[in-house]
Parts: sequence; C-alpha cells; structure tokens
Amino acid sequence: MDTVVGFLMAGVGNVDLRRKTNYLIVDSKTTVKQIEDTFKEFTTREDIAVVLISQYVANMIRFLVDSYNKPVPAILEIPSKDHPYDPAHDSVLSRVKYLFSAESVASGRR
Repeated sequence: MDTVVGFLMAGVGNVDLRRKTNYLIVDSKTTVKQIEDTFKEFTTREDIAVVLISQYVANMIRFLVDSYNKPVPAILEIPSKDHPYDPAHDSVLSRVKYLFSAESVASGRR
C-alpha cells in the first residue's frame, strides 16, 4: 500500500470518468480472483506500459505472471517492506537467465 500511496502522491495514479483506476491496493480483504482479474485487465489496457507488482502479490498469481510473455506492458516485480525479495522467484530475472543460457548454448559457449 505504501508503494501505491507514493505513486499517487507523485501524480502517477489515475481514475477515469468510469471510476476505473490504474492501480490496485491489495490488502487482507482482496481475493486472489480480484488480483487475477486486475492483472489480466492491466496487461491488456493500451494506456498502461508498466505493471508494478510486489513479489508477494505476484507469488499469489505466479502462473499468470510467469505465463505473460508480451513486452508491453512490462511486468516488474518489486519488494515490499513486509516480505523479503527473493530473486529466485522474479519472472524478469528468470527470463534474462534463460535468454543468456540459451544464447551461450546456441553460440557454443559454456
């Protein structure tokens, strides 16, 4: 929530005429279904270029985050103050490692 508040204070948050926001605050009352639906919505909206999601929340919908493969919007997992960041679960880092390992195999390097 602190991250969202910071971005709202910086003027990044938006509520359109239909009362649709470009953010979701996840708390103990937020269901996994709500997170899934919002993720699907945000990754198909043309006015969103980057989706910031805490790694803790991303882990709740890991199958969706890991299966997302479009360049835009970019999905960036960020740490939260309540849950430690684990690079082993970061989808972007996993893809980068895969690309570099596939590149080295393709070029014959090891």
